[in-house]
Amino acid sequence: MATTRWEIQAGPSYMDCTSTPVVFVESVFNEQRIGSSRFTWSPDVSLGWIDGREVQRFRYGRYTTKDSIGLIAGGVRIHYGDADDWYRPLFVSFQPALHSGRTQALSSAYEFVSTIGWQGQHFSFQIRHISNGALHKPNRGETMALVGIALDL
Repeated sequence: MATTRWEIQAGPSYMDCTSTPVVFVESVFNEQRIGSSRFTWSPDVSLGWIDGREVQRFRYGRYTTKDSIGLIAGGVRIHYGDADDWYRPLFVSFQPALHSGRTQALSSAYEFVSTIGWQGQHFSFQIRHISNGALHKPNRGETMALVGIALDL
């Protein structure tokens, strides 16, 4: 029977050396093998919240750091290996995203979300970076460390 993995993830996000809390809800759908390779991919969708923060040096700039950001992203999560391989829980993910607000870190309406992580049965650990890929200035980006809990529904 087909299942969908739901993860609730939280942790700190950093822009320069300043942190703020973040929360994501991510849904990872059924895995599909890529041809006859050992790679698999799963569609995934994320809803996220990055809290605003006060950084004095950006207080009067065109883009501040005070806005909180809500975002929606959709893309793929990729695994390599067979089910019993030790490295199978490792994954990479890429998602284009749209979001609200503008900050020094996220200055355009669109961003790219890159993630590398480990996915256990009920937990996940991830390093995630969000930026616009230098398509709009400023492009400081947000880099976060996330811990998640997961349920298969």
